[in-house]
Amino acid sequence: MNEAIPVIRAVDHGTAKLLPDVDRERAWLLTVDGAPQSYVDLDEPTHLEFEYVRRLAHVVDRAAGEGDPLTVLHLGGGACTLPRYVAATRPGSRQRVVEADAGLLALVAERLPIPDGSGITLHGADARRWLEAAPARSADVLIADVFGGSRIPAHITSVEYAREAERVLRTDGVYAANLADGAPFDFLRSQLATFAAVFEELALIAEPAMLRGRRFGNAVLVASHTAIDTAALARRAASDAFPARVEHGPSLRRLIGDAVPVRDAGAVPSPRPPDGAFSIG
Repeated sequence: MNEAIPVIRAVDHGTAKLLPDVDRERAWLLTVDGAPQSYVDLDEPTHLEFEYVRRLAHVVDRAAGEGDPLTVLHLGGGACTLPRYVAATRPGSRQRVVEADAGLLALVAERLPIPDGSGITLHGADARRWLEAAPARSADVLIADVFGGSRIPAHITSVEYAREAERVLRTDGVYAANLADGAPFDFLRSQLATFAAVFEELALIAEPAMLRGRRFGNAVLVASHTAIDTAALARRAASDAFPARVEHGPSLRRLIGDAVPVRDAGAVPSPRPPDGAFSIG
């Protein structure tokens, strides 16, 4: 059993800390270089502390009938909060988690082990390289939550990357990504334009204050070839502790504006968050 004391360890891409939650006996916050990465309650895997993770979970919840198993590919692992949630809510699911930081994977395996029989397999690899080698039409859901520190790497922001994601998804599959940006939303708008060039359906889940430019924050991009149940997503997002809204159709096109799709040759990382936007500890 984990002792309720902080764990600090150098990993491949910085310094990781596991901080115990004094209010939940076996719950831990994972940070890397002060930026929150994951929150996991080992006794209650359906408890999702971070709002953006709840929004990603809303997408997964609508991807199939209640409790039906899914094949999910997670790009970006952290402490595997969402894979644990899927394993608990959809027993029998097959999930692959791709995480570039081998040291972080080792820390998670040691201190926050994945339960046996969960159907979750961990892989130490670069997200883009893994995706390019993955079989076509092999995933029902693809979740991208890839950060190098507090920024999204450039090589998973392009049309070429989006096409690989589309190739790996089944024809009725769903892509969801955690993005981070602030006004004037050059990065977010470019990502919407990029995925609109590859997928027929698009939606965005974000807090109104963030979309009004009042703060830097997370937004969840959803893409598919089949219709996205935006009404159901909107109901779920609106009921969260920090309510969000769902943009789609004309409002999303207005947000995209004159933004153009990003190609590999011109791709850049997401903007660096302002001091204090995410950092703790």
